[in-house]
Amino acid sequence: MLRSPDRVTLADIAARAGVSLATASRALSDSYGVSPGTRDRVRSVADQLSFVVSPEASRLAGGRTGRVAVVVPHLSRWFFAEMLAGVEEVLREAGIDLLLYNVDTLDHRRHFFERLPARRKVDAVVVLAFPVTEEERQRLDLLGVGIVAAGGQSARYPFVCIDDRAAGAQAMDHLLSLGHERIAMIAAETPLAPGWPAVNRRSLAYHEALAAAGIPADPALVRDGDWGGEEGAAAMADLLASGPPPTAVYAHSDEVALGALRTLRREGLRVPEDVSVIGIDDHPLAALSDLTTVHQGVREQGRTAGQMVLGLISQDPTAARAAVVPTRLVVRGTTGPPRRG
Repeated sequence: MLRSPDRVTLADIAARAGVSLATASRALSDSYGVSPGTRDRVRSVADQLSFVVSPEASRLAGGRTGRVAVVVPHLSRWFFAEMLAGVEEVLREAGIDLLLYNVDTLDHRRHFFERLPARRKVDAVVVLAFPVTEEERQRLDLLGVGIVAAGGQSARYPFVCIDDRAAGAQAMDHLLSLGHERIAMIAAETPLAPGWPAVNRRSLAYHEALAAAGIPADPALVRDGDWGGEEGAAAMADLLASGPPPTAVYAHSDEVALGALRTLRREGLRVPEDVSVIGIDDHPLAALSDLTTVHQGVREQGRTAGQMVLGLISQDPTAARAAVVPTRLVVRGTTGPPRRG
């Protein structure tokens, strides 16, 4: 059970670490004149006691930090980089710097949240496109600053997202309207974000659309994998190896869809004459590959998250706390009616 930061003082940290108040303060604020060993000892005690430098003390010491932390699980993937660019654009115009934390492995993620409450060195935190656990929520709460969830809905914090269920329905309705019945789904989930609501909602849209059309769901047409192109290619190969090919494929993301396209073409299947393929996102490569997809405004979500951060920092009571960015179907060359006969 985490101790409340209200019950832990700087004096407690100093006494436990065996240093003066001034030394404890300098160690936690990265000031000069503290040896590395002493600094590490003080920070270790602060971590153990979940100590947080109070916002009031920080303001007295010089006001807001002028920095915002952004926690991101994948810097190399287009979606995360694009959303980050939107956040940075808004905050840069407001004169606020970003501190970027890349939690690209489970160990990095655990270490980040363990050390999070030790020092209050940001004015807000943006959690970018991954769900936090209850324990991680407690660590975030210990900071005593505003939290914004970007690219994934959260009921506890201000959030911006798309309606993933609606996006999936747009993709499925398009395939059904073309006359497809044997529709496969390649679902995508990253190991860093198990249970991500976006995945569940996009899968739900698939089953709901089939049920509404009176088409029985066939578990043999569903594959699960990671969120990348190679995983999409492997899932498509597994589908083809397990029986007759579907007439259409609904992929949870464009990267997965692009992987599926590669496998289909290598196997000599024509797209869309033999198999139609649709994704979600409108990745920059979607237009180049003529991929039919459901567009979502990724950078727009990032900019909206940035505006929410500014509202929290300024304590604006009129600032938005929830935003759902609309999606739209973009029809290109990878979808068409199923082949007859």
